[in-house]
Parts: sequence; C-alpha cells; structure tokens
Amino acid sequence: MNRVTQNLVLTLLGGAVLRISAFSTTYLNYVKPGFRPFLIGAGIVLVVLGVIGLLQASQTKENPTHDEPRDHPDGQDRPPADDHPHDHDRPGASEHGPADGDGGGHDHAHGGPRVAWLLCLPVFAIFLIAPPALGSFAAARDDTPPPRDQTLNSFTPLTGTGPVEMTVGDFIGRAWDDDKKSLTGREVKLTGFVSPAKKKGQWYVTRMQIACCAADAFPLKVAVRGLQEPPADTWVEVTGTWIPQTFGTMTTGVVYPQMTGKSLTRIDAPDEQYE
Repeated sequence: MNRVTQNLVLTLLGGAVLRISAFSTTYLNYVKPGFRPFLIGAGIVLVVLGVIGLLQASQTKENPTHDEPRDHPDGQDRPPADDHPHDHDRPGASEHGPADGDGGGHDHAHGGPRVAWLLCLPVFAIFLIAPPALGSFAAARDDTPPPRDQTLNSFTPLTGTGPVEMTVGDFIGRAWDDDKKSLTGREVKLTGFVSPAKKKGQWYVTRMQIACCAADAFPLKVAVRGLQEPPADTWVEVTGTWIPQTFGTMTTGVVYPQMTGKSLTRIDAPDEQYE
C-alpha cells in the first residue's frame, strides 16, 4: 500500500464517519446521541489529513527531485566522485556489478504491510452493509441482570387518567423498586421491539440499554400476556396494565416484570432505538 492509497483510505474513512454522523442518524445504531459532535470532529480531521496527504503525494510526483551537478571553483562541472573507487578490489566484486548483498547502492521503497488494507473494512461496512441496531437476536443471548440503581423510591407520581407513556426501563424500575406501587391499576404504554419468550402464552417488549455504545448493550424486557405475538424484531406500542408478582419460593434466573396487554400498534423503528 503506497502513500497515495493510504491517504485515500484515510479520506474515505473520514467520509464514512461523516456520512453516518453529520448527514444521517445511522450513528445512533452504535453510540449514544451525545457522541455526535465527537464523531463529526473525528470525521473532519480524517478527511483533512487524507486530502493534505493526497495533495503532497501529487506534488511529489509532479516535481521529482534529481541530483544536480555540483559547481567547482575552476568553473568546470565534474561528475560526482565515486564513493567506492576500489570496489573492484573487494572480494566478490566484478565488472558486472557489486558484490552479493550490496544491493547495487540503490534504495528500494516498499509499501506498507498488506494488513493495512483491513482499514477499508469499516468503510465498506458503513457504505455497503450499514449494520442495524441490536435486536431480538442480541436480546435473547444476554440474560445477565444489570446492576441495580442505588437511587430508589425517587419515582415521580403518575398523573392523568389515560395511558401513561413510559420507557421500558422506567416500567421495570417501578415494578420492582417502587414502594408506593404506582403502577397498580394504571394503564401504561410501552414502545419496543418484539423478542420471543421461552414460556408459552407470552412474549417480550424489549429495548436495549447502553452506557456509551452498542458493545455494552443490555436488554430490558417486559413480558406481555394476553396479546398475540407479532414477528420478532417488529416495533410495537403496547398498552396494558402491570401484573403484580409475588414469589412464594426463591426463583432462579432472571425474572421479568409482566403486564396484561390490551392493545397493540405496529410502528416504524425510531431513529434512537436504545434507551
């Protein structure tokens, strides 16, 4: 990989970052919204560095450097002195060329390692594939509960008489940690994607929660009962009521809060799919 190709890849990589952050909301499939300014800044820096490198490489090709004859005090141009006037006396030297291993006195420029071409993979992935946000496949393979929030009993009262829109995370927090049981008898509306459940007669409305990026994503699930299960990864709005749970014996594994579904509406996936 020569310098022109290296700078071209650098420019394309910066353009790919700008494409998903400055000109679309695709970056929300990978990071939180607060990272957008940093992505835009990084993309601009990569593009500028790549363009500068390309310009310098083109100028070098247009104006190659050559050794100029040296001036001498007597006004005559003389050829440069032979750095090795007695090369023929060296062992292994001959009139046909330098000794083995001498390399002829010429430096041969070599390109970078071929592994550098792997830098193109993120560019191709963004422009050609555009990986989507995590869905039911990832949610089904991560059943480790997240650490509990230490700020408990700080839930705002639920006002109004109609269904209350809330996040899946807020519903889970109120279901397990609200001593006032504010969900009791209240209709709520949750938005998320469908993920299958192993237990018959129920399915999950799910949202992935991230701290900074998709690499640390964790699924938040609420079991829905009483409604027919839509296809996996379908985005829905579910209206229903919380089912209080009592545990007579110690349970194993992860226990998800449940709700009785009353209505379901299929929707398009939102731009920001993580909580």
